Amino acid sequence: MHPKSDPPNAGTEHLGHPDEGIRDFWIEHGRRSREIAAQMGAALGSPCVNNIWVPDGYKDTPIDRMSARARLEASLDAMLASPQDKAQMLDAVESKLFGIGVEACTVGSHEFYMGYAIRKGTLLCLDMGHFHPTENIADKLSSVALSLDEILLHVSRPMRWDSDHVILLSDDILQMAQELVSADLLDRTHIGLDFFDATISRTAAWVIGTRNMQKALLRALLMPTEVLKTAETNLDFTTRLTLTEEFKDMPFGTVWSEFSERESVPNGQRLIEELNRYQSSVSDRD
Repeated sequence: MHPKSDPPNAGTEHLGHPDEGIRDFWIEHGRRSREIAAQMGAALGSPCVNNIWVPDGYKDTPIDRMSARARLEASLDAMLASPQDKAQMLDAVESKLFGIGVEACTVGSHEFYMGYAIRKGTLLCLDMGHFHPTENIADKLSSVALSLDEILLHVSRPMRWDSDHVILLSDDILQMAQELVSADLLDRTHIGLDFFDATISRTAAWVIGTRNMQKALLRALLMPTEVLKTAETNLDFTTRLTLTEEFKDMPFGTVWSEFSERESVPNGQRLIEELNRYQSSVSDRD
């Protein structure tokens, strides 16, 4: 553990810490991270998103939550004070419901960061693993989009809460993609994927997760969205339900196969063959 990080049971750890010296250290760390991100964006020719998440919180119930959150806000303001070219770097802030060792209070809660992002003009990061398991993250998109110009998504597959795994073509991902398309948010949303699984090839993790997100978006784009919206506006919920259910049987895989063929990328069982071939070539190079 870094010497400037207090153990979780000692209270707030970084940007909300009562010790000004500890806060200043992490503020400077954040400033330099933003500068590095801006240089990466300049080199790549596209904005690099610098996402801020800190584990500040309390293991047991605090008396003064307000002061901790006021310190966090002031630290963020200081960290973000120097403007960066948005063509090179975008700032984002990310909430969490709770963490190990800070079960009683997470200083950077969803409400804290949502308000901060709206007031300060940063991106708001919605991490699929940072909310209660019964919450539908897709349902949050249209709400925050009314107050924010852009959104950052951390698309993950939480298992028993916040552990992140390679995403599957699951209902959560399909609902997320459908909301992005239906609410016309694709141009305003940065989709970040999670490949945190060292038990499989990192290359395969990257490919599988990316393809599943693409497949989910494809399915959403193939839906008769305008017909469904019209039925909903006319309070024709029977048509909405019927078409939504019938669509589940439509062979979107045929369109995916054609897309893969046109892009000259492997599909189906050929994918694992290509992944194994690539992995072998990389291993031989080492």
